Amino acid sequence: MSTAPAEVLSIAVPQCEHGIGKIIREASSADLIDGVRLHRFDIWPDDRGYFLEVIRMKQGLAGDFPAETTQVSAALSYPGTIKAFHFHRHQTDLWAPALGMFQVALVDLRPESRTFGLKNTIYAGALRPFEILIPPGVGHGYKVIGESAAMLVYVTNRLYNPDDEGRVAYNHRSIQYDWELQHK
Repeated sequence: MSTAPAEVLSIAVPQCEHGIGKIIREASSADLIDGVRLHRFDIWPDDRGYFLEVIRMKQGLAGDFPAETTQVSAALSYPGTIKAFHFHRHQTDLWAPALGMFQVALVDLRPESRTFGLKNTIYAGALRPFEILIPPGVGHGYKVIGESAAMLVYVTNRLYNPDDEGRVAYNHRSIQYDWELQHK
């Protein structure tokens, strides 16, 4: 059995323009960061509430996730909460906003990527039910928008490993992500 060392993904904090980057409204947007994928999921409401399906193993955006190391987690955040930025060198995340609304912020931290330094903003949740696949090397985070708490269910292709996770401050002066309300 070969024990070749795993390839190490290069990470760098780019110098970005102030703002929120490209707003992504459709899964087919040409402005998406390389490797990021979106898929609208169905919500089935009835008089008792609603049902949404997060993942079917070996299908959809998580089709390549290995069953033995896939982990499903959830985070509840209160209005106005910002959790950003973190990244992984090996792990792929699949986010499924299950309750409330999120302003999802992505930034490509991979110097070898054709989209290095590109920022994306995706408004996702109850009003826009997107699953978001986030590959290794893409910095990601969110702000809960609106007046109610929001629940993010996320699936990872690897079990949690703190050594694989990196952080960049939400207000890093090079990324210059504008978390303030966008008065448009």
